[in-house]
Amino acid sequence: MQFSLDTEVIIVGGGPIGIELAIALKRACVAHILIEARQIGAAISRWPAHTHFFSTNEHVALAGVPVHNLNQQPLSGDQYLAYLRMLVEMFDLRLHNYETVIAIDRLAEGFEVRTHRKGSERLYRARYVVLATGGLDRPRRLNIPGEDMAHVSHYFEGPHKYFRTRLLVVGGKNSALEAALRCWRAGAQVAISYRRPSFDFDVVKPHLGMDIRDRLEKGEITFYPATLPTEITADEVVLTAVDETFSSNGHSQRVAADFVLLATGFKADMRLFVQAGVELLGERQQPRVDAETMETNVPGLFVAGTAGGGTQERFEYFISTTHDHVAKVVKAITGRAPERIGTVPARNNAVTYREVKAN
Repeated sequence: MQFSLDTEVIIVGGGPIGIELAIALKRACVAHILIEARQIGAAISRWPAHTHFFSTNEHVALAGVPVHNLNQQPLSGDQYLAYLRMLVEMFDLRLHNYETVIAIDRLAEGFEVRTHRKGSERLYRARYVVLATGGLDRPRRLNIPGEDMAHVSHYFEGPHKYFRTRLLVVGGKNSALEAALRCWRAGAQVAISYRRPSFDFDVVKPHLGMDIRDRLEKGEITFYPATLPTEITADEVVLTAVDETFSSNGHSQRVAADFVLLATGFKADMRLFVQAGVELLGERQQPRVDAETMETNVPGLFVAGTAGGGTQERFEYFISTTHDHVAKVVKAITGRAPERIGTVPARNNAVTYREVKAN
């Protein structure tokens, strides 16, 4: 049977790195399809309004296309989504959004990729597949009674709904602390429960660390260290003390709360990796890849972006740290590295674009 090629490369995942890879392939004249189960930048679209990147603009710029805004401060999520839309239009990428990949099967030559869209299935054949599915697909659940009640959320929608209410934030990293501070400033009575005895200020962003220290010292935000929620009711949360391994030591207290925000992190969806035969390592289910090419143990199947970290406990894979995945994948497929990935500011005759030269 002759191999019928619909496209050279299928990229699964329309986040920033998936889009950057599609641009790099188009520049290299490699036919591609970019398939996204929701809308491009889906994880970023869940950010509350007026939430900004911690990274500066040059670190989240893609494909050598600079990001500019009026105040030169880090972009908001909405600004970045507009930037992503502009890139897709500018390079006329072959985007299939709201189409879910449900199976990837290795053939003698290339892959057969099965998708689902609007009640019907579609079938594609490609020589290569790149999984750029991200690492924040679904919340990390606590699996405790009351977690699914209406006043409990794993997503921070913004501070307004918590005005003049009692809010318990569960978590102690950047997202949890930013939500707690924004809600306190919006008029909420805020408390924080964190499983560790103190915040790790070497990991917390400096401006958040300084702010939360000040709030705690002045008693404006209540802190329950070394605790985990073990039950949520309509008006209270049962917090149980834990030791350093996060196991219960039996001591519990009840904390009044009108709302509960579980800022406990997110998990990567690795089901497609498993179905495709990719070897996953450890509890975080990090895909095994060749560090020079980002190719998995399945020949012709690559990984790019934060999906390369699986479910991260301490984040190492960000937009800014995975631009090089694009260069590695493109070089592995074409034999040539792309000329431009990411951007750096031009200073003192420095090049505007980071050159990635083939060996």
